[in-house]
Amino acid sequence: MDKKKILIVDDNADTRLILNARLKAHYHTVFAADALQAMSVALKERPDAILLDLGLPGGNGLMVLQRLKANISLSCVPVIIVTAEDPLMAEARTIEAGADAFLQKPVDQDKLLAAVQQAVGTP
Repeated sequence: MDKKKILIVDDNADTRLILNARLKAHYHTVFAADALQAMSVALKERPDAILLDLGLPGGNGLMVLQRLKANISLSCVPVIIVTAEDPLMAEARTIEAGADAFLQKPVDQDKLLAAVQQAVGTP
């Protein structure tokens, strides 16, 4: 069975490595380090879900989320926000903008897997 593809968008290489380590047994992962790469990699790779940080160089994650949801070929891709921003400030704003889930850094392994499984429809 083909593994679902997850795009991890985070400017911190350590965070990308940690998220990859937590997901690689179950999913194929691809990466982007900034807002511009996020859109180009998403268009090229057609991921099944996207893990998106809010604090990105080249434009913030909220802007990327809005662009993803406005793109006809990417608008249905589930987006999970993974951020260190204060959830009281960021969660409602991102869910309103179209995010499917919100996870606070450092991310709990079980919550991460549950959010990704729900997003891509795998057990």
